[in-house]
Amino acid sequence: MSSGSAVTGGSSGGGAAPPLGRMLTVHVAENGNTFEFGCGGETSVEMVQREIERLCGIPPADQLLLCGNTSLDGAHTLADYKLPRDDREVFLYNKARLHADAPRPAPETIDVPEPSIPPPPRPQDSPPLEVSADPALKALVSYETTFRYHFQVANAVYKSSVAKHKVCGRLLREGQVQERALDTARSNLEHTARKLTQRYSDFIKCFSQQHRSHKEMLANFERDVERLRAVRLHPALQCEGRRSLLDLIKENDLRKLADGCFSSHRQFDVKVSQLKANFMELKKKLDNLFNMMSSSGCKDLEAIIKDHERFIDDQKSIMQSLSKDVNTSKKLVDDCSNCQLSASLRPHDAVSAVGRIYEVHEKDNLPSVHNIDRMLTKLLEKCKGKKNEINTLVHVSMQRVKIAQIGIKDMMNELHAFQEVMGHQDRDFDNLKLVSGLGHAYRACLAEVVRRKSSFKLYTGLAGQLAEKLATERETEVRRREAFFRTWSKYIPEDIMVSMGLFDSPSQCDVTVAPFDCNLLPIDVDDVEKLAPQSLVGSLLKSERSQLPKSSLSNSGVSGSLSKSEQYHLNADDKMDFQDFLGGCDTVDIAGTSKLEVENARLKAELASAIAVLCSFGAEYGYESIDEGQIDNVLKDAREKTAAALSAKDKYANHLKSMLTAKQDQLLSYEKRIQELEERLANQYMQGHVISGSKDASDSLLSGFKANDCNLDISGGRQTQVRDESSVAMDEASSTSEQPSKQTEGGDENMTDISGALNLQLLDPIACTNLDAFMAELPHDSEHKIINSDKEEQILAQFTTSGTSNVPIEDSLGILNSRTNEHHATELRNKELLVSELQNTLENKSKRLDETESKLSALVDEFNSLKKELEHTQGLLDESQMNCVQLENFLHEAREEARTNKCSADRRAVEYEALRSSALRIHGLFERLNNCVTAPGMSGFADSLRALALSLASVKKDEGDTTSQFQQCIKTLADKVGFLSRQSAELLERYSTTEAAHRTLLRELEEKKELTKTLYSKLQLEKQASKEKISFGRLEVHELAVFVRNPAGHYKAISRNCSNYFLSEESVALFTEQHPRHPAYIIGQIVHIERRIAKPPSHGDQMEASRPDSGGRRSPSSMLNPYNLPMGCEYFLVTVAMIPDTIR
Repeated sequence: MSSGSAVTGGSSGGGAAPPLGRMLTVHVAENGNTFEFGCGGETSVEMVQREIERLCGIPPADQLLLCGNTSLDGAHTLADYKLPRDDREVFLYNKARLHADAPRPAPETIDVPEPSIPPPPRPQDSPPLEVSADPALKALVSYETTFRYHFQVANAVYKSSVAKHKVCGRLLREGQVQERALDTARSNLEHTARKLTQRYSDFIKCFSQQHRSHKEMLANFERDVERLRAVRLHPALQCEGRRSLLDLIKENDLRKLADGCFSSHRQFDVKVSQLKANFMELKKKLDNLFNMMSSSGCKDLEAIIKDHERFIDDQKSIMQSLSKDVNTSKKLVDDCSNCQLSASLRPHDAVSAVGRIYEVHEKDNLPSVHNIDRMLTKLLEKCKGKKNEINTLVHVSMQRVKIAQIGIKDMMNELHAFQEVMGHQDRDFDNLKLVSGLGHAYRACLAEVVRRKSSFKLYTGLAGQLAEKLATERETEVRRREAFFRTWSKYIPEDIMVSMGLFDSPSQCDVTVAPFDCNLLPIDVDDVEKLAPQSLVGSLLKSERSQLPKSSLSNSGVSGSLSKSEQYHLNADDKMDFQDFLGGCDTVDIAGTSKLEVENARLKAELASAIAVLCSFGAEYGYESIDEGQIDNVLKDAREKTAAALSAKDKYANHLKSMLTAKQDQLLSYEKRIQELEERLANQYMQGHVISGSKDASDSLLSGFKANDCNLDISGGRQTQVRDESSVAMDEASSTSEQPSKQTEGGDENMTDISGALNLQLLDPIACTNLDAFMAELPHDSEHKIINSDKEEQILAQFTTSGTSNVPIEDSLGILNSRTNEHHATELRNKELLVSELQNTLENKSKRLDETESKLSALVDEFNSLKKELEHTQGLLDESQMNCVQLENFLHEAREEARTNKCSADRRAVEYEALRSSALRIHGLFERLNNCVTAPGMSGFADSLRALALSLASVKKDEGDTTSQFQQCIKTLADKVGFLSRQSAELLERYSTTEAAHRTLLRELEEKKELTKTLYSKLQLEKQASKEKISFGRLEVHELAVFVRNPAGHYKAISRNCSNYFLSEESVALFTEQHPRHPAYIIGQIVHIERRIAKPPSHGDQMEASRPDSGGRRSPSSMLNPYNLPMGCEYFLVTVAMIPDTIR
């Protein structure tokens, strides 16, 4: 079932987010119904719950809405759960149905649509014909009526079958919705079960480690006590009552604590065993529940329903065939009535053909329609049964899911409580660890004494070596000052040096160490093993180690490895500090401060420190197991990090190598360029016969050039900055040499730039970097090395002249640079003119290009439209061709069908001749039988049948088997009708007798009923009395009493000891207001008892009593003796209060 409803949001501002939809789909898990609500993300869940309550009648408090593994809360909006969305469903579970005492769902009540079959046609329903009409025409009319009836029957059955198939589809959809609801509930339960399993696994893991360590601690308690008793204290530590390590603790208290720990350890072990059994039982229940929830399947049913669709199609084709036959028979009747039949086809031939169609209807079409309807009825019953199974499965599964959720919650609480108990156990056993840790502590203290003594010796030795080193440094400083004075005292007077403070000398350094740790025990490293042997204070002997489980040995191995690692780090750190402190110091061996003695002291201190570390590990992890998985994880992480660091190192080394290679290549290119430039300059100077002054200048320039090359790698950021500036300048200067038409006029621009660079080098050392940058950017192609010999000779001549005339070389180079700049300015103006002309030409070309593009786009659009029109025309042509082929196929099929019909018509015409006479004869017999049936009265019907049977007895035997069979049937029918008429008369007589007996039994039944009511009322009174503790003895206030109505209409109390207790009129009125008539008895709680005495009426009261009282009230005389008791008799009026469920 699907329905829609609109739920508006609580806030009008702000719409739903774009990914959200506008329809929320809610499925009811109880029955599979589906509801769709029009809402947005701003709609609250509470509003949806109220709308569900209006449609389904489920209160919001009993609604459980699940979307996946999330439960929807009424205080949130749908957008908080990313709803509504088309790909997410919400399932509704009724909490009231989840209780264990909730009743099972009622079976599905489905109104099976039965076919409304019309009544069969009667002879008078046929259209009237003329008296002289042909019998064959009458037969055709009868066939037409029958065919029309067949069509009506088939149509009714077809509608019923379609309705049944739709109901099957609806039941299937509801079952599929319920399956999805079960899957959602199962997923939610699995999510909760996974949490429980994870928490249980963590608890069992921690418990196993704790249990193993506590068990070993309790098992080794006596051994540890004996070890403590065997270890004697140092003589300096012994006193009265303290000889061994065991005397340092209270043995009796520890034994009591051990007994308590043993008892709690055993009890906790039993409790955990019970917890494990409960968890396994819960897990088994969950597995069974999951299997049960996955047992339902609608896939097979869906395939069956889909397969039955073809039967509906078969019914539809039969309907079409029947409709066609009705039209055919009607056409034949019309043609025969209007005398439009051809000469070759007579009415008798038409009757023969229609008769064969009638046989097809009776033997094939109608039975097929009814069989299909029965098949769909069976399918509907199967779907109904499957739906009831799914309803029951959902109900039982959800109840068990609720129970499982409660069990999981209880198990979670138990695990929390058990974890708290584990904490208490750890705290209790921490006090018991004193026995196992005392030996380690004693051994650690002895090792600490040895370490401190060695540390003091090491400290004093280092102080002595430091003093020697400082003395050596002082002597070196004194010798240096004396050499300085001898060197410069002959130039500077002594008083000046004294004033400058140069006659002071370094003072002596005295290193003194105040004594400390004077109260240490006089022991050495060897004494530690004697006073506290390793075998007695903690470590296991070989024989004991072989008896312990492998876990404890692995733990000791881990502790050993840890201690070794700690020792390694301590040794490495101490050695590094010691070597750094004493590095480069050549000392003379003195007593107590030699390197060998200091090294021995250091080794003793390290050994004692390692012993203390081992003792700390033994005291801390003596009976605890270290998880090997954690060690493996740590080692794995260390390996991964090491591999990552090594790979990063390799990458960085490769990067540095590549950078170094690039720098080397760059340096080689610079050197090559410098060599080329040196050769070129040398050749130019040799050809121009440069004077020696100019050569000296060029040599100085070249030496500066080389010096700049040597300092290339030193100037980092400065070189880059100047190189960028020079590269920009060189680009501007060399831009004029790129035109092929100007090559012969500009000379050698490269040499010009080099000359300018040389000039800059003489002016400022920074220009060397510019020249270096230019060399790095010089082109290697021969196309860019165009040299003009005339210009070159002119430049060299000017350069030489400037050298011989003692003119500074900077002036000649400046003149050369100024001319070059003028030449560059002229070329720049020419280029600007050329660029402006090119821009104008480009604008014209662009305009023409835009016009061409617009024309081309118009042509492309026209081409696309023509292409679309052509495709459309081609599609129409293909469609027309397909239609032509289809029409040809239809024509061929029509021809074949016409040929087949013609053959069948010929065959039926032959058969019709054989059936014509028998059909007419049977028709006449049916007419006579119809007259018999329509005869009035039962006796008339029997007489007419008997007369028909006698008339048929005179029929000749050669008229056919059909007539004789009909005769036998009529005779048998007449005999049976006569028998039935006689039996009916007998039944009428029996009915009158039975009716009289029935009236007598009714009267007796009424009497028995009254008696039963009386007995039942007494029984109810007895039950009520026993239930409510009704008082039948002495009546007291606040007790329950029963008042029965007597024949006089008064209510009298039922009491064994007290009589004449009557119910007051006020109480009677109170109870009669609740009933339309007076009850037979009244039960109430006594609130007041009034004692009275029956008195005789006075004369005035009698006169007043003789008058009629118009108000209907009692007269005073009746008030004096209302219950007609003897005069002076005592009676009581009881007033009672109504109690629940006591009015009958």
